[in-house]
Amino acid sequence: MEAAEVRQFVLETLQEMNYDIEGVDDDSTLGPAGVDLESLAMAELAVRVEDRFDVRFAEEESEELALMTVGEFARTVADRVGNVAQAG
Repeated sequence: MEAAEVRQFVLETLQEMNYDIEGVDDDSTLGPAGVDLESLAMAELAVRVEDRFDVRFAEEESEELALMTVGEFARTVADRVGNVAQAG
């Protein structure tokens, strides 16, 4: 799984959730001072990513995810998908 595919899905999902993605890049944080996702929006994004890529995030990870950049989040998801594929 490539991080670029995950990134594209994240950006499309943010747009569907009515977030302005103009200027959003790999260095944009998902939480405050970046995309500015609130906790409910972050949870919705995580659920959509979980459903699309068949990965899971623990509830305790929500704060950590909000501090990630778009690039870090995409790489994290891609790595998890890769780990699941290797284990399966």
